[in-house]
Amino acid sequence: MAERSKRIPDNVAGSFYVDRECIDCDLCRETAPENFQRNEDEGFSYVYKQPVNDEELRLCQEALESCPVEAIGNDGDEAEENGAEENEAPASEESEA
Repeated sequence: MAERSKRIPDNVAGSFYVDRECIDCDLCRETAPENFQRNEDEGFSYVYKQPVNDEELRLCQEALESCPVEAIGNDGDEAEENGAEENEAPASEESEA
């Protein structure tokens, strides 16, 4: 299981991330190319765009489940504590005051 404490700094804020266990196998980039990219200099994958629709979410989850070294994590709601709201669509119920 991926560890938030080992999260690669290249990841954009949000629920999905890649940690330092990544072996650069390319599986996540093939599975969810709209969301994962490769750091060419260091040789690892990272999340450059959080999923914004059901299809991207499904593919990111598939990449997570298929990762041979479990280097992909999904913090779900916990990600909001880390600034994920910057990458998500605005909530329609934000002003409940």
